[in-house]
Amino acid sequence: MNATPSMSSTSETRGRLRAEGLDTARTILIVLLVFLGLRTTLFQPFTIPSDSMEPLLRQGDYMVITKFDYGFSRHSTPLSLPGPHGRLLARPPHRGDVVVFKLPRDDKTDYVKRLIGLPGDRVQLVHGRVLVNGQSWAQTPLGLIPDPDNRARIVTQVRETLPDGSRHLILRADADHDGEDTGVYVVPDGQYFFMGDNRDNSADSRWPAEIGVGFVPAENLEGKVRMVLASWRPGASILKPWTWLDLDWGRFLRPAA
Repeated sequence: MNATPSMSSTSETRGRLRAEGLDTARTILIVLLVFLGLRTTLFQPFTIPSDSMEPLLRQGDYMVITKFDYGFSRHSTPLSLPGPHGRLLARPPHRGDVVVFKLPRDDKTDYVKRLIGLPGDRVQLVHGRVLVNGQSWAQTPLGLIPDPDNRARIVTQVRETLPDGSRHLILRADADHDGEDTGVYVVPDGQYFFMGDNRDNSADSRWPAEIGVGFVPAENLEGKVRMVLASWRPGASILKPWTWLDLDWGRFLRPAA
C-alpha cells in the first residue's frame, strides 16, 4: 500500500521552498545593490567607439574609470537618473586629465577627451599648438607613423608637454586642418574645455555644442580614465562569436594617462 503524504508535511515543504525562494531573491537583491553601489560610487567600465583619443585610447579598448575623483552628480548614477543639479563632494579636475563626460547637448551620450581648459582659462590653438592663458604647450615631433586604425593615413606623432611638466602623446595629420588655428575660447565659470588627442580627427570643445562638444558643465563629468583592461581588434563584435577572442594582447592592463 502506498503511503499518502499528510497535509502538514506538504505545507511544511511549501513553506520551506517559499523561505528558500525569499532567501535567494534577497541574496540576488543584495548583490545587485552592491554592484550598483560600486558602479555609482567607485568604478565603471566603458568601451571606446572611435579613434579620437589615439594613440592613448583606441577603438575597441575596454577601459575603467574611477568615479570618486571629482565628486558625484546625477550622471554618476546608471542612466543618469533625474536628480538635483550640481555635484556632491565636488573636487576640481586637473588639467591634462582624461575624462569621461556626458555630451552636453543630450546629457546621454558618453564622450572621452583630455581636459585642456579650466573655468576662467583663455584657450587658443595657433598652428596646432595649444596656448592656455597665453602660455604655449611645448610640442616635440617624434616622426611620421601610420594611423593605428587606418594604416593608409600617415600622421605625425607628437609629444605634448604641459607647463607642470606632465606629458602625453598626440597625433596630427595636417598643419592646416580645421581646428589647428582658432580664436580665443574663454571658459565660463563651472565649465570645462576638452580636446581629443587625435587632434585632426576629434569633435570636441573647439566646435560649438550643436556640431561638436562646446563647453562641458561640471556636473556632466562622470570620472577619470584609469586603465585599459582589455582591447579587441577592429572587426570584433558581440554579434560575431568567432571574434570574441580576437584580442589585442599588447593592450591588457595598460595605464591610461
